[in-house]
Parts: sequence; structure tokens; C-alpha cells
Amino acid sequence: MNKFIDTAKKAGLDGFMLALLSMIVLAWLWPTPGMQDSPLHLSTVSTYAVSVIFFFYGLRLSPEKLKAGLVNWRLHVMVHLSTFVLFPVLALAFKPLFHAGEGQTMWLAIFFLTVLPSTVSSSVVMVSIARGNVPAAIFNASISSLIGVFITPLWMGLVLDSGSGHSIPGHSSPEQSSPEHFDLLSVVGKLAMQVLLPVFAGIALNRRWGHFAERYKKYIRYFDQSSILLIVYTSFCESFGEHLFDSLGIKEIVFLGIGMLALFFGIYFLLTFISGLLHFNREDKVTAVFCGSKKSLVQGAVMSKVLFAGPEAGLMLLPIMLYHALQLIAASIIAQRMARGSETAEDFVLKK
Repeated sequence: MNKFIDTAKKAGLDGFMLALLSMIVLAWLWPTPGMQDSPLHLSTVSTYAVSVIFFFYGLRLSPEKLKAGLVNWRLHVMVHLSTFVLFPVLALAFKPLFHAGEGQTMWLAIFFLTVLPSTVSSSVVMVSIARGNVPAAIFNASISSLIGVFITPLWMGLVLDSGSGHSIPGHSSPEQSSPEHFDLLSVVGKLAMQVLLPVFAGIALNRRWGHFAERYKKYIRYFDQSSILLIVYTSFCESFGEHLFDSLGIKEIVFLGIGMLALFFGIYFLLTFISGLLHFNREDKVTAVFCGSKKSLVQGAVMSKVLFAGPEAGLMLLPIMLYHALQLIAASIIAQRMARGSETAEDFVLKK
């Protein structure tokens, strides 16, 4: 077992990623506890846990850090344009390659991935390893999560309108039962209650309890990860219980993984080229390519509960889970090489 864990770590798969895979296997073997009609109500528990996650996130985010981060505006604009514009535009460009029916459902899941915010923790970690601009990384990753509460539902609303031919998979609520009735304000309101309100409450209490969050950040991280594992488990329980993955074989999942890896490197190379045109220094280039190429599994899990209630929520999470794992592996290798050679992102690309 120790040898297996060491091998997995060398490949970029940490304990959390292995736990995620275990949750999927557990949902496949034992889906009953995570179903909506289960007496355990695990889905409801995970909803409240999400709010606690973002409260602690806000508790560690001081207003001073946010103000200090506003200076480097060109870098911030580039990162957020990549996160919320470049990604979805690429997804829209490849939409004709997906056939109607199951193909369009898979494209919708991929598009959902592309409109998600950037991840916080791994972006900052990778920038730190590669010796980039860490304060700018913290600022961009933090603001991205807040912007995503509004931009992600807006993008999904545009795709799920009456002229797109898409519907909200598995959604049973009256206001979102068809693409004609996609209630953007309702979705933003739910996300604001689950994400923004706890974050701002945490920021407001930063001066009083911020030191507590910093002191016990290791245990808070364990709570965050446990909550995400619970969300993933309940989402996939519904999907396996309704036999939603029966049509997906190893071949389809492998192709999806290759596509996610191609998406990561496509964005990475584009950001490397653009940051060179803008004459960013080395530290800002590192921050741009890592923050602008990441997507948040946490936000994906949270938003999927609001946008895709029902058995297809697990399917909607499949691309982001694959992308999350592959981005960690690829980014870890790149960041470590940058750190060893003190390379810029552009140098790394030229060597390849």
C-alpha cells in the first residue's frame, strides 16, 4: 500500500484525489445512502457544509489583501478573461463535433467546466512552487470565486435558453424544468446564499477570528475536502442509481481525459504567448499561466447542486473531476521544472 501511495504521489495524485476516486467507486458499489430518497439526507448535509467551507474561506481573506491586489490590474484582467471568456469560447467552437442526444449532454458538461471559476488553493500552491507572484495569485483566485457566482450562471443561462436546444439535465424544480424557464435570478440568489453570504460574513469577522482560521487551517482543509467528497459521492450515487453511466465505456472516458488534457495545454500555451506580448515579468507570467488555466472542483460541486439537481449531476461533474486531476498532474510537473531551472513559462514552452 505504501508503495502504491508513493507511486501515486510521484504521478501527481495526492491523497485527496485518491479519495475522490474511492468515492466514485463507493457510489457505484453502494449508491443507496446517497440517493435523494435516502433517510440519511446526505445531500442536505453537504449543502450546509458548503456554506461552512466558504465562511472559513472568507475568514482567512483580509480586506487588506484584497486592496493590495488591485494594483496589478493588467494581470488580473488577463486571468479573468481567460477564466470566463477564453475557456467558454473554445468550448463553443468545438460544439459542432458533438452529436445530438448523449453527445450534446456531454458537451454541456464540458461547457459547464469551462465557465467555472479558477481554483484557489492549487493555483496559489503552483505559483509558489514556480516562484511566481504569490500575492497576485491569491488575489486572482479569491476574486475569481466571487465573480463566478454571477458569471457562471449567466453563461449557463445563455446556453440553456429556448433557442439552444438544451435543457437542464435532471432538474425538477418548476422554475427550471425547461430551458424556457431558466431563472437566472433564482440561481444567482441560491449561490449568493450558499457562497457569497458566508464569504462576506467571514471577511467581516477576519479581524476577530482570522488568526483562528490561520492557526487551524490544516484541519479546516480536511473539513473542506470531506465536504467535497460527500458532494461527489451523493452526486454519483444518483447517477449510478439511475444507470446514467451505462452508455459510457472506458474508451469514452479515456477520450474525455485526453480532451481535458488538450484543453489545459491549449489554454496554457495561449496564456504563455499572450503574457509574452504584454511583456509581463517572469513572476507575473507564472501567475497568469497557472491562475488562468485552472478550474475549481469546489465551485463545480457547489454549482452543480444548484444547476443540475437530479441523477445527471454526476455526469455534469465528470469533466471537471478529470480536468481537476489532470491539471494538478500537469501543473505540478511544470511548476517543479520552472522552480529547478528558474524558467519562465515561455522558456518551458520553447524547450518543448
